[in-house]
Amino acid sequence: MTQTRTAYATLSDIVRLRNSIHTLARTTFVASAFLGLSACEQNSFVQPPPPKIDVALPVQRAITRYLDITGNTTPIKTVDLVARVQGFLQSIDYQDGAFVKEGTTLFTIEPETYKLKLEQAQAAEVGAQATLKQSELDFKRQADLVQRQAVSQATLDTSTSNRDNAQASLQQAQVNTRIAEVNYGYTNVTAPFDGFVTNHLVSVGELVGAASPTQLATIVQLDPIYVNFNVNEQDVQRIRDEARRRGLTSNDLKQLPVEVGLQTETGYPHKGKLDYASPTINQSTGTLAVRGVIPNAERVLLPGSYVRVRVPFDKQQDALLVPDVALGSDQSGRYVLVVNAENVVEQRKVQTGQLEGDLRVIDSGLKPDDRIVTAGLLRAIPGQKVDPQLLKSEAAATPAK
Repeated sequence: MTQTRTAYATLSDIVRLRNSIHTLARTTFVASAFLGLSACEQNSFVQPPPPKIDVALPVQRAITRYLDITGNTTPIKTVDLVARVQGFLQSIDYQDGAFVKEGTTLFTIEPETYKLKLEQAQAAEVGAQATLKQSELDFKRQADLVQRQAVSQATLDTSTSNRDNAQASLQQAQVNTRIAEVNYGYTNVTAPFDGFVTNHLVSVGELVGAASPTQLATIVQLDPIYVNFNVNEQDVQRIRDEARRRGLTSNDLKQLPVEVGLQTETGYPHKGKLDYASPTINQSTGTLAVRGVIPNAERVLLPGSYVRVRVPFDKQQDALLVPDVALGSDQSGRYVLVVNAENVVEQRKVQTGQLEGDLRVIDSGLKPDDRIVTAGLLRAIPGQKVDPQLLKSEAAATPAK
């Protein structure tokens, strides 16, 4: 009986202990919930400060406006050297690719035959001169006898005819001599001007000039050199309007400087001037053919090269320029990010011009007092507020990375 009560007492203790644990757990949960609710009521969201953005005012300075065009170079003089008389090529008197002076003998075509023909013509001319002299003496004699009525008029007429025929024969002989001299001169093919001669196209011993003139080589003048390019119709009109505004004539336009640079060169190191402009615009392309002439003493420019061409046509005071890296682009064109008076970022559409070093000319869309975002572009979101850090105007040329 005592053991039974002890067992009941133990079971009762267990039940009371379990109830105590449940009560403690509920109390702990309620306390935790209350603490959590209190913590939520104490924490509140704090707006982060606006991001710092580097801004700068547009740079204002005088610029020269240029037309930037692609062109190609061509020689001022280029001549195909041909054999103008028939014969075997006797000698080649230059090195392929050499520079030669005007009058230098380049090829010799067997001259002996043409020299003999010249001597033959000269001998015929001497004979014609002797015949004419004899005819003139006979004419004078017959004319004197007719005046003394010693001979008939018919005899004088015959003497006159013989004299006239002798004069014609002499003229023919003189023409034949001249032709023979010219042909004999053609046996020496000489340089028509100072220039570089290409490789020879025939070999010594070949028959040249048999059926038609045979090309022997080509000579090219490299100094100075032409640069040809095309200007679109819109730029042509801009130049004409500017010329009228400044009172320039067509001759003045031909004195405009032309600057040229190869694709591998920096800038435009080769300076020349405008030489020619077509009087009409090509209807199929809508462009005007223009040509410049460039001194080429060092022969850096070679015919057939594609070059960059720059032609100044206008000067503008107080142009606005911004760092080229500050410009963005989308489907509607180029834009810059501007911070307004409320320090809110705006996207501003602009019309861009030429590049001046690291700066890009802005033709329209900006004002001198606009603050341009030059660094931190990823943090500058249109419509959001920022903390602009204004840089000096010189900083616009070299914006922070």
